[in-house]
Amino acid sequence: MDFSTGIEERLVTVAIWVVQVAAVLALPPLINGIVRKTKARLQNRKGPPLSQSYSDLFKLFRKEALVSATASWIFPVTPYVVFSMTLLVAILMPMFSPHPPLGWMSDFILLVYLLGLGRFFIALSALDTASSFGGLGSSREMTIASIVEPAMILSIFATAASAGTMNLNAIASSISPSLTSLLNPSQILAFAGLFIVTLAETGRIPVDNPATHLELTMIHEAMILEYSGRHLALIEWASQIKLLIFFSLLANLFIPTGITDSVTLVDFLTGIGIYLVKVAGLAVVVALVESTNAKLRLFRVPDLLMVAFTLSLLSLVLRFLIR
Repeated sequence: MDFSTGIEERLVTVAIWVVQVAAVLALPPLINGIVRKTKARLQNRKGPPLSQSYSDLFKLFRKEALVSATASWIFPVTPYVVFSMTLLVAILMPMFSPHPPLGWMSDFILLVYLLGLGRFFIALSALDTASSFGGLGSSREMTIASIVEPAMILSIFATAASAGTMNLNAIASSISPSLTSLLNPSQILAFAGLFIVTLAETGRIPVDNPATHLELTMIHEAMILEYSGRHLALIEWASQIKLLIFFSLLANLFIPTGITDSVTLVDFLTGIGIYLVKVAGLAVVVALVESTNAKLRLFRVPDLLMVAFTLSLLSLVLRFLIR
């Protein structure tokens, strides 16, 4: 009896790993499609179909990738580095189960630095082409990152302090899904801080606007103007995976309903369903925020990011004051 139970648990664990890798690759374009579709509906437009993001990626993969004559090896290598780092982060973190592939190395400081490595390469590649727009975008991106990364670390550390560990899987497992825990002031402040960080890290309004290429407003788009074909497809795909990563952090660290340590088929399927509902709900919220707010002036963006930093710091202080 124990032997058959052990076999079932191993099979479910392997299934969790396979499904998470598949979800990380297939789900991000759908989440991006939900955001675009919701924004269109809120603006009384029909909008693109949910499958439009898949079609865009497929079209870009079929096109030729052009490389600037002034670029070095950094430019063509960067899309693969950015995609690999983003994919690795998505595989390490908990989604619908606290037992993801390579979950033993899911330290949130490591995840921040892996994302930072991708940011470093894409900023470096923008400078590599000797484009004035690339330099503009890189400068803005590094300025924003200097405020965003501390705010992100503080917001997650506020939840890690109560769990006594920096492993995201252990943090997600330790948080109680009860209403009292969800309405904890520290949790609410940390959630608000990380939500603002999500908008900044993924280039959403009011920090950035991924739908425009205006010189006075673009940040992320300015760094990838020189990319085309499969290189651009990998960067766009990585950006969509990054959005899923932050949605997963918000969903699993602050709304842990559906995550269970039990390795059974029923819990596995239930966890997938609840996770999809939470992520889709966050996509709708982001679309609502983007539709009801204007793009901030560049010099006002640090003020918003300082709000995220302050909220995260207050959350950490309250975590130690309220026990």
